Parts: sequence; C-alpha cells; structure tokens
Amino acid sequence: MKRSELEDAIRHATKVTKQREVLVIGSQSILGSYDETRLPERATLSEEVDIAPITDDEDFTLATIIDANLGEWSQFHLDHGFYVQGVNVNTAVLPNGWESRTVLVAPDGPEGAVARCLDPHDLCAAKLMRGEEKDLEFVGALVEASLIDPASLLRICKTIPVRERRRDVTIKRAQAFLPA
Repeated sequence: MKRSELEDAIRHATKVTKQREVLVIGSQSILGSYDETRLPERATLSEEVDIAPITDDEDFTLATIIDANLGEWSQFHLDHGFYVQGVNVNTAVLPNGWESRTVLVAPDGPEGAVARCLDPHDLCAAKLMRGEEKDLEFVGALVEASLIDPASLLRICKTIPVRERRRDVTIKRAQAFLPA
C-alpha cells in the first residue's frame, strides 16, 4: 500500500461516516509516519486499512457503514485494489497514553478529512500484543529498517493495560528485538 492510498481511504471513510475525523489502527497506520519509499516491503504488503470512527454507537453502526461501502469485495475494493475494514476504537489493545502520540494525517489540508494514525511504537506494541507470526515479522522489518527503536518499544510495551501475564509475554516479544 502507498501513502496516497491511505489518504484515499481516509477521505472515503470520513465521507461515508459523515465524520471529519477517523482513527487508523492497523498496520497501514505506519503510512501516517513514513511513506512507502522509506518502509520495508513487509510493512506495505497489506491491501487492508483498518479504520475506526472516532465516535460510534454501541452496535458499531459507523464501522458497519465503512465495511458495507469500502470493505472487502465492495465496489471500492474492486475499483481501487485495496479495501477499508471498519473497526472499533477498542479493536487493538494499546499502551497507556497512545491517544497523545497519534500522528495526524490531513490529505486535503486542515479543513478536510483528518485521520489519527497510531504512533509507530504504539502500533508495534499492539502487534506484539497480538503476537501472530505476520505481526512479529512486521515489527521485525521495522526494527531492521531502524524505524523502530527496540528500547523505546520495550518501554512502551510495559505500559499496556492488560493482566500481568499477557503483558509479560508481550514484553518478552519486545525484548527479542533488543540488540544482543
């Protein structure tokens, strides 16, 4: 995926939800901090952008609207070659303080659509929390490209608000990326 595609996804998601601001929480939120020319290929492989409406009702009406209009196998997907998955703000388990570290992306300037993309370290902490192989590869590629500082990632992982055992597993995953 490219930064321009992320920006297109943001425009369309804000349009269909009639909200000016959305949150990008999946792997492609990395494009808020770095464009595809600086990222390792592994970080841009996904054809899916996870976008959460900033405010949604308890039955996730706006996330469902995103899925219906922009989701997998929608006309948008067929036309653009990527799709937008409507998700809830609480889909990812994120470190304390993540809200203050988001990266703003305003594809059409300050008066247009706005997205808050996860800070790269918060994104990687969430990926380590999930712990799937593709998530660990994603984090590893960013560390190898020197776009993620392993010590900062470890520090942030220690602030994930989950039970101690789950946090300990995540911390061990983060420690694996520290230099020997």
